[in-house]
Amino acid sequence: MRHDLPIARWRKSSYSDGGSGSCLETQVTADGGVAVGDSKDRSRGAFVFSVAGWSAFVNHLKG
Repeated sequence: MRHDLPIARWRKSSYSDGGSGSCLETQVTADGGVAVGDSKDRSRGAFVFSVAGWSAFVNHLKG
């Protein structure tokens, strides 16, 4: 289990595509953060962002 996060709370991104190898999943943590991981290899752990950190990351990607 990644960072002791509940398995049932992970949600696969609608942008994940089985054919492209991109499989991102997220969940909201008990303290309101956002956990992000690779659904193909859950043993790799997850990144856990604060809400502000996640917003900054997504806004940076959008350019």
